[in-house]
Amino acid sequence: MTPATRQEVLGLYRKILQIAKNWQSASGQIEETMREKEYIRNEARTLFQKNKNVTDPKLIKQCIEECEARIEIGLHYNIPYPRPIHLPPMGLAHKQGRTLRHQEKLRKISKPIYLKSHDEVS
Repeated sequence: MTPATRQEVLGLYRKILQIAKNWQSASGQIEETMREKEYIRNEARTLFQKNKNVTDPKLIKQCIEECEARIEIGLHYNIPYPRPIHLPPMGLAHKQGRTLRHQEKLRKISKPIYLKSHDEVS
Protein backbone atom coordinates (compact mmCIF):
# COMPACT_ATOMS: atom_id res chain seq x y z
CA MET A 1 0.00 0.00 0.00
CA THR A 2 1.39 3.36 -0.95
CA PRO A 3 1.66 6.09 1.70
CA ALA A 4 -0.98 8.17 -0.12
CA THR A 5 -3.42 5.24 -0.13
CA ARG A 6 -2.68 4.55 3.52
CA GLN A 7 -3.47 8.18 4.39
CA GLU A 8 -6.70 7.99 2.38
CA VAL A 9 -7.79 4.82 4.22
CA LEU A 10 -6.92 6.27 7.63
CA GLY A 11 -8.77 9.46 6.70
CA LEU A 12 -11.88 7.45 5.84
CA TYR A 13 -11.64 5.59 9.15
CA ARG A 14 -11.37 8.89 11.04
CA LYS A 15 -14.29 10.29 9.07
CA ILE A 16 -16.46 7.28 9.98
CA LEU A 17 -15.57 7.58 13.66
CA GLN A 18 -16.41 11.29 13.54
CA ILE A 19 -19.75 10.51 11.88
CA ALA A 20 -20.47 7.93 14.60
CA LYS A 21 -19.60 10.45 17.30
CA ASN A 22 -22.00 13.07 15.89
CA TRP A 23 -24.71 10.64 14.68
CA GLN A 24 -28.33 11.44 15.43
CA SER A 25 -31.00 8.83 14.61
CA ALA A 26 -33.93 9.78 12.43
CA SER A 27 -36.39 9.14 15.27
CA GLY A 28 -34.40 11.20 17.76
CA GLN A 29 -34.70 8.54 20.48
CA ILE A 30 -31.61 8.23 22.66
CA GLU A 31 -31.63 4.41 22.72
CA GLU A 32 -31.88 4.16 18.95
CA THR A 33 -29.17 6.80 18.49
CA MET A 34 -26.83 4.85 20.78
CA ARG A 35 -27.58 1.59 18.93
CA GLU A 36 -26.88 3.20 15.57
CA LYS A 37 -23.64 4.83 16.81
CA GLU A 38 -22.46 1.46 18.10
CA TYR A 39 -23.42 -0.20 14.80
CA ILE A 40 -21.40 2.36 12.82
CA ARG A 41 -18.31 1.87 15.00
CA ASN A 42 -18.56 -1.93 15.00
CA GLU A 43 -19.19 -2.14 11.25
CA ALA A 44 -16.21 0.12 10.52
CA ARG A 45 -13.95 -1.79 12.92
CA THR A 46 -15.00 -5.15 11.48
CA LEU A 47 -14.58 -4.19 7.83
CA PHE A 48 -11.29 -2.33 8.31
CA GLN A 49 -9.86 -5.26 10.32
CA LYS A 50 -11.07 -7.73 7.69
CA ASN A 51 -9.40 -5.78 4.90
CA LYS A 52 -6.20 -4.70 6.67
CA ASN A 53 -4.06 -7.28 4.84
CA VAL A 54 -5.35 -6.47 1.34
CA THR A 55 -2.45 -5.61 -0.95
CA ASP A 56 -3.99 -5.65 -4.44
CA PRO A 57 -4.35 -1.99 -5.57
CA LYS A 58 -7.58 -2.73 -7.49
CA LEU A 59 -9.17 -4.38 -4.47
CA ILE A 60 -8.03 -1.53 -2.21
CA LYS A 61 -9.60 0.97 -4.61
CA GLN A 62 -12.83 -1.06 -4.64
CA CYS A 63 -12.93 -1.09 -0.82
CA ILE A 64 -12.35 2.67 -0.70
CA GLU A 65 -15.15 3.26 -3.21
CA GLU A 66 -17.49 1.03 -1.22
CA CYS A 67 -16.66 2.91 1.97
CA GLU A 68 -17.28 6.29 0.36
CA ALA A 69 -20.57 5.08 -1.14
CA ARG A 70 -21.80 3.73 2.21
CA ILE A 71 -20.87 7.00 3.93
CA GLU A 72 -22.73 9.10 1.37
CA ILE A 73 -25.82 6.88 1.36
CA GLY A 74 -25.89 6.73 5.16
CA LEU A 75 -25.65 10.49 5.48
CA HIS A 76 -28.17 11.12 2.71
CA TYR A 77 -30.87 8.78 4.04
CA ASN A 78 -29.89 9.21 7.71
CA ILE A 79 -29.78 5.42 8.03
CA PRO A 80 -26.48 3.77 8.98
CA TYR A 81 -27.51 0.33 7.71
CA PRO A 82 -26.88 -0.67 4.08
CA ARG A 83 -29.93 -0.22 1.86
CA PRO A 84 -30.80 -3.66 0.45
CA ILE A 85 -31.64 -4.30 -3.16
CA HIS A 86 -34.69 -6.29 -4.12
CA LEU A 87 -34.37 -8.55 -7.11
CA PRO A 88 -36.82 -11.33 -7.87
CA PRO A 89 -35.19 -14.77 -7.51
CA MET A 90 -35.14 -15.60 -11.22
CA GLY A 91 -35.69 -12.09 -12.58
CA LEU A 92 -32.35 -11.50 -14.27
CA ALA A 93 -32.42 -14.11 -17.03
CA HIS A 94 -35.27 -14.52 -19.48
CA LYS A 95 -33.69 -16.89 -21.96
CA GLN A 96 -34.17 -20.64 -21.84
CA GLY A 97 -31.30 -22.75 -20.63
CA ARG A 98 -29.90 -20.31 -18.07
CA THR A 99 -28.96 -22.20 -14.96
CA LEU A 100 -29.14 -21.24 -11.32
CA ARG A 101 -25.35 -20.86 -11.30
CA HIS A 102 -25.65 -18.30 -14.08
CA GLN A 103 -28.39 -16.52 -12.08
CA GLU A 104 -26.05 -16.28 -9.08
CA LYS A 105 -23.30 -14.86 -11.31
CA LEU A 106 -25.70 -12.23 -12.68
CA ARG A 107 -26.85 -11.35 -9.14
CA LYS A 108 -23.25 -10.89 -7.99
CA ILE A 109 -22.48 -8.64 -10.95
CA SER A 110 -25.64 -6.56 -10.43
CA LYS A 111 -25.03 -5.99 -6.71
CA PRO A 112 -24.35 -2.31 -5.91
CA ILE A 113 -20.88 -1.42 -4.68
CA TYR A 114 -22.10 -0.43 -1.24
CA LEU A 115 -23.32 -3.99 -0.57
CA LYS A 116 -20.25 -5.94 -1.68
CA SER A 117 -18.91 -6.61 1.82
CA HIS A 118 -22.21 -6.54 3.71
CA ASP A 119 -23.15 -10.18 2.99
CA GLU A 120 -19.65 -11.37 3.87
CA VAL A 121 -19.75 -9.76 7.32
CA SER A 122 -23.34 -10.30 8.37
